[in-house]
Amino acid sequence: MFESLSERLQGTFESMRGKSRLTPEDVDAALAEVRSALIAADVNFRVVRDFTGKLRERALELEVGAGLTPAQKVVQLVHDELVELLGSTATQLEFKGPEPHVILMVGLQGAGKTTTAGKLGLLLRRQRHKPLLVAADIYRPAAIEQLQTLGSQLDIPVFSEGTAVKPEEICVHALDRARRDGNDIVIMDTAGRLQIDEERMEEVRRIYQHVHPDETLLVVDAMTGQEGVKVAQEFHKRVAVTGMVFTRMDSDARGGAALSIRAVTGIPVKVLGTSERPDGLEPF
Repeated sequence: MFESLSERLQGTFESMRGKSRLTPEDVDAALAEVRSALIAADVNFRVVRDFTGKLRERALELEVGAGLTPAQKVVQLVHDELVELLGSTATQLEFKGPEPHVILMVGLQGAGKTTTAGKLGLLLRRQRHKPLLVAADIYRPAAIEQLQTLGSQLDIPVFSEGTAVKPEEICVHALDRARRDGNDIVIMDTAGRLQIDEERMEEVRRIYQHVHPDETLLVVDAMTGQEGVKVAQEFHKRVAVTGMVFTRMDSDARGGAALSIRAVTGIPVKVLGTSERPDGLEPF
């Protein structure tokens, strides 16, 4: 997405060469390219409007310093605004209070929660934690098997009670197991759901109330686009999402979801899925 934005701006910047101050016409020409690039990246229209509005105000106030052309100054300005929008500092996973700490994974069907739960377990184990994975998706036996397979491959224990026990009870029982076995972090893989599925949304709210998670991570496919804003808002209303995990960042995703969700909801991006490999997960 950022490469596309850079390419689109190059032609506009050429016309600014030799100028000591930007005219409103210069600024509007540059912002038209910024706007076009962000919309092409599937960024929410309201976010694009607010973003370019702030840029215009600041660009018209620019004084070009020694050694900097107006074009370079606008590049710096766009960069700074994007950094501010996405978060100027890294936001880490936070664990407070007594162990075991709980990470609740939520999201839509097919977003990659189960795979991400396994990758997150590996990432945390490499940080000297002792994680326990919990198979709480009782509606898809394949998800339980997938998590057990991942756990076996990564040498991370998996707690499962099959499909006959309620998900909130499985999660509570998993906490008891973690206390007995000395696991300091419990990663709970819940069923994928549609935000319009009231029954499933109520279920994830019950799990949340039973386990009081330290982190509630919304797993979002990077190719979701603007629909990700509605998804994030609906989950955030039910379970107070503390962070986002974007999967498939190595695909041809246009990237608009990350900017849109962060700008509209304020939920920080905490982790990125960067490949299919077990270690293909990294802090944002």
